[in-house]
Amino acid sequence: MTMRATLDFLLHDWIDAASLTARPRFADHSRETFDSVLDTCERIAREKFAPYNRLADTEEPRFDGERVHLPQATHDAARAYAESGMLACAQDYEIGGMQLPCVVEMAANSFFSMSSVSMGAYAMLTSGNASLLMAHGSPTQKAVFARNEFAGRWFGTMCLSEPQAGSSLSDLATRAVPDGPDFQDDPLGPRYRLKGHKMWISGGEHEITENIIHLVLAKIPGPDGKLVPGVKGISLFIVPKRLVDAEGRLTGERNDVALAGLNHKCGYRGTTNTLLNFGEGRFPVRGGAGAIGYLVGEPGRGLACMFHMMNEARIGVGLGATMLGYAGFLASLDYARQRTQGRPVGPTGKDPASPPVPIIEHADVKRMLLAQKAYCEGALALALYCARLVDEQHTGESTAADEARLLLEVLTPIAKSWPSEWCLEANSLAIQVLGGYGYTRDFPVEQYWRDNRLNMIHEGTHGIQGLDLLGRKVLMDDGRGLKLLGQRMQASITAAGALPPLTEPAQALGQALARLGAATRAAWAGAQPDEALANATPYLQAFGHVVLAWIWLDVARCALVCRDRLAPDFVDGKLAAARYFYRYELPRIEAWLGVVASRDRTCLDLSPQAL
Repeated sequence: MTMRATLDFLLHDWIDAASLTARPRFADHSRETFDSVLDTCERIAREKFAPYNRLADTEEPRFDGERVHLPQATHDAARAYAESGMLACAQDYEIGGMQLPCVVEMAANSFFSMSSVSMGAYAMLTSGNASLLMAHGSPTQKAVFARNEFAGRWFGTMCLSEPQAGSSLSDLATRAVPDGPDFQDDPLGPRYRLKGHKMWISGGEHEITENIIHLVLAKIPGPDGKLVPGVKGISLFIVPKRLVDAEGRLTGERNDVALAGLNHKCGYRGTTNTLLNFGEGRFPVRGGAGAIGYLVGEPGRGLACMFHMMNEARIGVGLGATMLGYAGFLASLDYARQRTQGRPVGPTGKDPASPPVPIIEHADVKRMLLAQKAYCEGALALALYCARLVDEQHTGESTAADEARLLLEVLTPIAKSWPSEWCLEANSLAIQVLGGYGYTRDFPVEQYWRDNRLNMIHEGTHGIQGLDLLGRKVLMDDGRGLKLLGQRMQASITAAGALPPLTEPAQALGQALARLGAATRAAWAGAQPDEALANATPYLQAFGHVVLAWIWLDVARCALVCRDRLAPDFVDGKLAAARYFYRYELPRIEAWLGVVASRDRTCLDLSPQAL
């Protein structure tokens, strides 16, 4: 079965995306229009992205001191994506959008992530950048910057990290000062001059588009000239590479944003990754010193605005990790069906006179393939479920919309981190299936692993996601989001438990959910934050496995309900993956939750010198 068959099943049978067409925003659509979008994106990804994925890896971005060079294929792929209208596909008709549901947008983008995740990253960043401006920008900022990004005329970035601060945003040192006495009067927004350095900026320099719109976090000094400590002093600015007027026309003047260097990465090489200097004087702008930036929203509210983009990006990162894992799974599955080696162990032992068999006949190879299937198809279902929650938040009635918001708050750390860890493991297993060949560049699976290794790091490391989940998300609103998620799981347990093949996993999920709740309470029972959060990452891992067990139980239920109109092998594959997850994966949570519930201090008390 193809990935498309699974995608169609999840989108239409499990999530019932077509039911969204009953809502006014999506009333012009139907299953046929959704399928047409998927067909178009699948074709573009196949023709413009997939054939050049290896090229983007071997011919990584190169800086000659003046400009960054990328393979022509990257330019062509970006142009094809922009011309498809996918950058604005979820936006209003009035700004050139298609008003597609987020869940259909995510499903369509899965093809690009699978075909060449690094070539598609420019679009993901641009869409998130423009969506943030639509939520928090002024009418002029939306018209000038967001609309030109949605049209593919300009691409965008997010500039958070700094060399000395990394992920510790409270320690940002980039400064923004008002640009003269009339700084409030610029039609593009209050105008500031920025000075500082930003690190790890994906898409930070290229010539794919005529302009790059940087969204930059910086601090506005107080009356004493000092930066406000902590995150409350952070503001958000639009800093274009090339200056524009209020009509969106290039003025011909370069902004003082300079490339300090490219980062040379293990994988994900098709996306430029940069160190940028703002206001160093390499491209001085008339009227003052520093790069010109326009304030977005209110001063001191920059981090809240940026999280709008970051949360969308985190779900996108999870989807990218998923599809890299899926690409490796399909490659290793194809190899296992063709590669002959060894003989099966029968009742009387191996018969050396018999011909070798395809390695897919061996139980351990089946184990590795089934693990990949369970990881990748489960992660894809999770990403689509979260995207469906986005649609519910934006178009559902008030109670349902608020519940979707809460569920998204709790699930976003999982949607980012779980695929990043376990679909990377799927890539490792794909290499193992191919054996020595998998470790060579003659096959693509080694590149999939290298590309995927980034996803556990960017948009918030595992450690950050764990702290966010245990330290904030499960506690917010007196734990209402966690309780709501538990109610959704209980409903699935009841529905699946009525089907004899799923009685056992339904009971197992109920027990796992109770164990998770007990560990959550124990972690915080009279504990100081440092003690409660010392094992936040094992908590994240256990929480993710419980969520994926829930996803697989409900997917298996749907496959059983729909089995009369699905291919028998397709249904059997879904049931086998669910069974694998419950028997091989879910038991892992005992060890993870054990250290959480006991508030184990092994790591907290360890002296750095002991290492």
